Amino acid sequence: MAAFASHTHSYHPMIPLFMAFLVVFATSFRPVLSLQVMSDSGDLFPENQTFRPGGEMWKLKRVHAYLKKINKPAVKTIQSPDGDVIDCVLSHLQPAFDHTELKGQKPLDPPERPKGNENTEAITKSYQLWADSGESCPEGSVPIRRTTEKDVLRASNMRRFGRKLRRHVRRDSTGNGHEHAVVFVNGDQYYGAKANINVWAPRVTDQYEFSLSQIWVISGSFGNDLNTIEAGWQVSPELYGDNYPRFFTYWTIDAYRATGCYNLLCSGFVQTNNKIAIGAAISPRSSYNGRQFDIGLMVWKDPKHGNWWLEFGSGLLVGYWPAFLFSHLRSHASMIQFGGEIVNSRSSGYHTSTQMGSGHFAEEGFGKASYFRNLQVVDWDNNLLPLTNLHVLADHPNCYDIRQGRNNVWGTYFYYGGPGRNVRCP
Repeated sequence: MAAFASHTHSYHPMIPLFMAFLVVFATSFRPVLSLQVMSDSGDLFPENQTFRPGGEMWKLKRVHAYLKKINKPAVKTIQSPDGDVIDCVLSHLQPAFDHTELKGQKPLDPPERPKGNENTEAITKSYQLWADSGESCPEGSVPIRRTTEKDVLRASNMRRFGRKLRRHVRRDSTGNGHEHAVVFVNGDQYYGAKANINVWAPRVTDQYEFSLSQIWVISGSFGNDLNTIEAGWQVSPELYGDNYPRFFTYWTIDAYRATGCYNLLCSGFVQTNNKIAIGAAISPRSSYNGRQFDIGLMVWKDPKHGNWWLEFGSGLLVGYWPAFLFSHLRSHASMIQFGGEIVNSRSSGYHTSTQMGSGHFAEEGFGKASYFRNLQVVDWDNNLLPLTNLHVLADHPNCYDIRQGRNNVWGTYFYYGGPGRNVRCP
């Protein structure tokens, strides 16, 4: 697993203390011993990564144990141009089936789509960088972005890897660094939501900040029993190690305390599609004063089995969250929310310059500001309906704002976003 510096030639079992002295002496110009560690996947930790004998090596063992659990055996491996490794994993061996309720089962067949959905059949189209080369996963397998040692070690807290911090939903946003520009509906029973979301690559200025645009399906109180299902795109240097916008999912049943995770980083979401990799970079993206690109997203509750399904792009079913994962969402949602969120990690002094959406305010409009269009909800009878009684909220409108509208082409829509720190948001 680990190798000492190359000039250490031998080790005699009877004189470990003497050899330890030689190792320290030979590296006496360096304050701590630097180890090169080779992983199961062949990745090498950087030579300048220093490890102390006790806690750090124990941490590495925990990381490797986690990776062995989460990275399943692949029937095919695809190298993405952005550096990702995509493993094609047999669908019944994906992380979801580690769950005690799913062991030994296989993914369910597609459900009935909501009525009023114009996507009657899936259109084969590449939305992600890894698939641009024409490579795909075989039938019966699902593409999963491989998690690396670097991914886990970037996390501020290994126990929180793949999870959001608590209290980031709208009503609890004050004072915890999470800032939103959103529209929402509440006070009714909802069985799904749909929208087209404009894709950008906003600048994120700190490793532990993120910028995302998503749909929230919410039920329960804003205390410890909050249930959410979330899907959209995000830029998260901590989670992915870069600034690409990536398709992501999330879920929790206890307000982000101990349950749920991003993407497939825990047992929960069941993927059924062999063409979409959750957590992979989205391509193409929108450009300022240039071509605009958006993705369709829909989450809805299957009337027959009660599972919450996810559709991406032009009618591509990605998979589902089993109903048994949830408490309140086992029946229905009580709130639907659409919009952007960033993390401002600056506890004092200047506001972060992390951008939301395109990094431009809503007033700049099409081609410059980011948008959501064709906002709809799903009712109890599996019908897609336009939104009514819509609420609009921007936590810090001088940093990130939002403007809602409606027309015959885009239905209910809104522009949103901003640059973060500016003359009005110091």
